[in-house]
Amino acid sequence: MAAAIALGLATPAWSAGEPKLSPEARLIEVYKLIGAGNTRAALQKAEALTQDVPTFQLAQLVYGDLLMAQTGAISSMGNAPAGLVARAPQKLDQLRTEARRRLSALQERPPTNAVPAQFVQLPSTTRHAIAVDASRSRLYLFENGPNGLKLVSDHYASIGRLGADKSVQGDQRTPLGVYYITSRLEGKQLTDFYGSGALPLNYPNEYDRRLGRTGHGIWLHGVPSDSFARSPNSTDGCVALSNPELQGLLERVEPRTTPVVIAKNLDWVAPQQSQPQQRSLHNLLEGWRVARVTGDMARLLSFYSEAFAGNGVKDLGQWRQTLQRENAGQRNKSLELKDVAILKWQDRGDVMVVTFGELTNGQRNGPIKRQYWGKENGLWKIFYEGVIG
Repeated sequence: MAAAIALGLATPAWSAGEPKLSPEARLIEVYKLIGAGNTRAALQKAEALTQDVPTFQLAQLVYGDLLMAQTGAISSMGNAPAGLVARAPQKLDQLRTEARRRLSALQERPPTNAVPAQFVQLPSTTRHAIAVDASRSRLYLFENGPNGLKLVSDHYASIGRLGADKSVQGDQRTPLGVYYITSRLEGKQLTDFYGSGALPLNYPNEYDRRLGRTGHGIWLHGVPSDSFARSPNSTDGCVALSNPELQGLLERVEPRTTPVVIAKNLDWVAPQQSQPQQRSLHNLLEGWRVARVTGDMARLLSFYSEAFAGNGVKDLGQWRQTLQRENAGQRNKSLELKDVAILKWQDRGDVMVVTFGELTNGQRNGPIKRQYWGKENGLWKIFYEGVIG
């Protein structure tokens, strides 16, 4: 079929990690048959897919093309009669875009064992991590094991109507940055609009607030029961997945400890490439810890930005008083940082998000803190620090 060739589908790649019986996998099999010129088998599989998942609109479009191809060659995907096209031209364009993004994401796989560069260090207590590539409408789920992060599945996802890079409330854009899942909402707690459930994110985070970004209620969520998937750009800023795939996330990921990176394009790196940076940033954090333990206020304050604010503190002067009170009560005490997570982000500048448990005098439990670091004149400085649990 000409449409398949135009999209570069003659030899689509297949990912061993993709569930073979998922609707998306079945659709790709249809495209593979089309690329091989076996339209009869493609038609049979497409018909079965539309019967099994009647709300999968892209599958319905492909099935329609295959039916029309029985009577003659077609020039483009979604070669519907002009009258039907005129009624919903944007919908057809969105379906074509969905097809291209699903296929390109599956053809151009991440390098083997590579991970997004933002995941610098994650502790064993962080069981999963999520990355979203907005340009590909793709969500990647990682499992954190003894050998580090491993990509275990990836899914088509819809983002904001006007794309990514959210800045103000109501702009219908999906935020870009490093976030954490804050809670888990089951479908029965929500309206049908959100499908099988939702995983809210901590947007706006402290870096967003520093830049004056506004808005709230950014979630990973499902789709209404009358749809299998939403078109690529169709949300008010959230990230939407099909209900079966969202349900899989609900059952696996843990709130508060699961990071979510949303980027225009993910930068994939081999784990060993991150090791020098990981050591450097870990040494930086260790320098801060030692300054806390020794009570060297001059050295300790050198780690903080002149623009420090937040967590009830207006400026660095007030924060200095807080640190002095804390240090007075912690003299001769040990300080251990437990379950350290380091995530990096590059936007208008370099940003580092550090989360850790703070233990004193051999305690087993203590407050969980989060710091936001930014580059100032080439040096890392903390511009926010607070207890999150």
